[in-house]
Amino acid sequence: MSWLRIALASVLFGVNTIIHVPPLLLAALLKAVLPLRPLRAVFNRMLEAIAVSWIACNTFLIRTLTHTRMVLQMPEALNPKGHYLVIANHQSWVDIPMLQAALSRRIPLLRFFLKSQLFWVPLLGLAWWALDFPFMKRYSRAFLERHPELAGRDIEATRRACAKFKNLPVAIMNFVEGTRFTQAKRQAQGSLFRHLLKPKAGGIAFVMDAMGGALHAVLDVTIVYPAARPTFADLFADRIPAIHVSILERPIPRELIDGNYTQDAAARESMQRWINQLWSEKDASIARTLAEAGATAPQECAALAKPPGG
Repeated sequence: MSWLRIALASVLFGVNTIIHVPPLLLAALLKAVLPLRPLRAVFNRMLEAIAVSWIACNTFLIRTLTHTRMVLQMPEALNPKGHYLVIANHQSWVDIPMLQAALSRRIPLLRFFLKSQLFWVPLLGLAWWALDFPFMKRYSRAFLERHPELAGRDIEATRRACAKFKNLPVAIMNFVEGTRFTQAKRQAQGSLFRHLLKPKAGGIAFVMDAMGGALHAVLDVTIVYPAARPTFADLFADRIPAIHVSILERPIPRELIDGNYTQDAAARESMQRWINQLWSEKDASIARTLAEAGATAPQECAALAKPPGG
């Protein structure tokens, strides 16, 4: 009966998206044609409210259609009007709805840096655009060698995207490894971590540079699926018994904000040393979680983490 569960869940998630995207696009259109500052603030609140409703409905469907348990450790006092940089390891596309379930209404709406090709995903691409998700063009080193005039375009795009968030509550999400973890990728990289790929410091360095002192903390998220790394089909088929999510609030070292990552070798080394230390701690945390999950039942479980008032 797995195929029936997958089909039903896919239809319900699709219907939820179809219901929420049209009002989202309408609010985005009104924001574009009525660019007065007070009205833009109203439309921004409308856009975020619609997105939060969409996430809440997705979370309700996951709670209702699956028996997945979330073992969640996080700070008690997070600010829904704060300015956060959220970093996480990346195991599966299932990470995204699980992160949204854990953090929705506790912090501002998570905004991801997306590949420019994702703009063309039906409905979702327009929804991400309406919510000011930054779309990035990624160029290979070989391509840039043939087209040197495009060098630095991704950095400038990051700065422009972040500039609009300086005066708005925001949570900028970055999967620091740049791709989902597999053992094959780990071996190809020669990663020294057992459960992680090598972290890439450039993306978070550019966000810190663009946001300056507006960011007040990093939320360091560690995601573990003790059974196996799942797909969306596994989620919809109710084959994920548990997900462990640990969230630590970390201060941002002043030298990382003040440093010039692109031009200063010492700043690059400092940033890389900082993120490598976080990744070493994360690797050890994942190893402990896997060992504990194999030995004892989770101590702190809920159908999915319920947000305040939810």
